[in-house]
This record gives sequence, C-alpha cells and structure tokens, in this order.
Amino acid sequence: MYTLENKLLKIAVKQTGAELCEISAVSNANQFMWDANPDIWENFAPNLFPIIGALKNNTMIYEGQEYNMAKHGIIRHNSNIKLDSQTAEKLIFSLAYSEDTLKQYPFKFKFLIAFELIDNKIKVTHTVKNLDDNTLYFSVGGHPAFKCPIYKDEAYTDYYLEFEALETAESYALNMDIGLVTDNTFPIITEGNKIPLHYDLFNEDALIFKDLKSRKVALKSKKNGTILSVDYPDFPYLGIWAKPHANYVCIEPWLGVADHENHNQEFKTKEGIQALAANETFKATYTIEIDKKHLV
Repeated sequence: MYTLENKLLKIAVKQTGAELCEISAVSNANQFMWDANPDIWENFAPNLFPIIGALKNNTMIYEGQEYNMAKHGIIRHNSNIKLDSQTAEKLIFSLAYSEDTLKQYPFKFKFLIAFELIDNKIKVTHTVKNLDDNTLYFSVGGHPAFKCPIYKDEAYTDYYLEFEALETAESYALNMDIGLVTDNTFPIITEGNKIPLHYDLFNEDALIFKDLKSRKVALKSKKNGTILSVDYPDFPYLGIWAKPHANYVCIEPWLGVADHENHNQEFKTKEGIQALAANETFKATYTIEIDKKHLV
C-alpha cells in the first residue's frame, strides 16, 4: 500500500488494482471512503479498463476472434500492477500488455493511473498508450465508493446527490438476469438537480446516465452540507450505485457502458468505445474534492 499526505488529507492506494482505498482528514478522524466490508461489497474504488460493466456472455469479438473478459476488465484485482513513479504529491501505477492480457484483450497497450493530492483534492488521471500497429479500442472509468453517513448523528437518508445543472434525467434499466443495458428507461430527476439517497434506490442495480448536462456532482448531507464533490469533465456517462441497504454510494465517471442486451458483441461497435490510433496517447481525468469544513 502506498500513501500520500499533505496538511489536509491522507490518501492510500493498494498496489493490487491500483485501487484508491483511503481518503481521510489529517486533523480529525473523518473517513470519506467506504470500508470495503467483505460481507457487503469488498471493494473501495475499482479501476475499469478496457470495458465498463459486463460483456454479453463475457465475450467480445474482434477481427472474427472471440475473447473472454470478466466484468469491468483487466485492471480490477490485478496483482501485476506496478508502481511507475512516486513523488510527495503523486503516485503513478501502470500495467503493460503481456501474454496473459493478450489472451483476453488482443491489443498492445500501456495503462497508467495517477493519483495526485492537491490541497483538498484528489486528481485521478487515466492514461492509455497504444503500443500496437493497429487501432486500439477501449473504455475507461472509475468506481469510487464514498462512505455515508460520515457522522454518527446522521442517517443514510440524510444524504443526497446534487448536480451542478438542472436536469431531466432518466436511468437506463439493466436486464437483471444478464447484467446488460436495455432500451428501457425510468425517471430519476423530473425537475431539479437532486437525487435523495435511500436504501431501495439501487434495488434494480446501478443508475445509468447517458445524457446529463452536468459534469460535476456533490454528495451532500441535510445536517452537514456538502461532504465532497466529483468533477468529471472527460466522462460523458455516469453511474450511481451501491449494494442495497449499504452505507455508501459509488459515483462512477464512465467512458462507455456495459453491453446492450441485443449487441452483436463486435468490440469496435460497442457503445462508448474509444478508438486510439497506433502510437497515440489518451488521457481522461476526474477529481474528488473534499469540503474543507470536514477537514478541520
């Protein structure tokens, strides 16, 4: 495990999966990340590459060949992640293609993820380098789980999400039997910019947003105001999720979504897929900002 600390925040990142596993206030006991209780959901903040969610039948087709890949891709839980560099303010982890990855994902790549601590913010930058002679196809995303409630005198239902813009937002429903996206939608925000949290909100799995105007969302408490915000200018999709009846919420910036239930499994035509030319580099960043009043 690797750590960064300044006068306000301490963060920790596990080498396995390059997973952010702690955001805490230096001056008090406040913890802002879910504790990964294995009886509920044993993850903190998985990194998603080169797919978001599940492939149809866990299989994609590229150039006529089938490749099998687990949900969320090859970074999550991967013990081959290496620390690429470390300074007082930044950690960078990486994974390069190997014979093992080529069996699942037939592209030569280098994936890097950087965690930079800047005052009361954590800047998370994903970099994808195409080391292949062919176009590289991929998606990338985050899955950080934030603790709520933070304080002992609060309840989960004291919390809500507030978007930066007024929204009329529908979530795309999942086919719960196979975990794939459907064309069915259901309203989440009919007027305004808030989503109240409650224990039944995720009974049908994640909320999946494809067309939000906002690129910033705050986690707020009725009793204690803004807790934190996630700024995701490079990510057109957003997922909101938790296990039902669990005391956390995941705010998930995505470049892409799980396969559609009727998708033909051709990887090049997967929704949200990015195409990166040979020898080119791609970057996408989101930032977590902890409100300073919770750090003193």
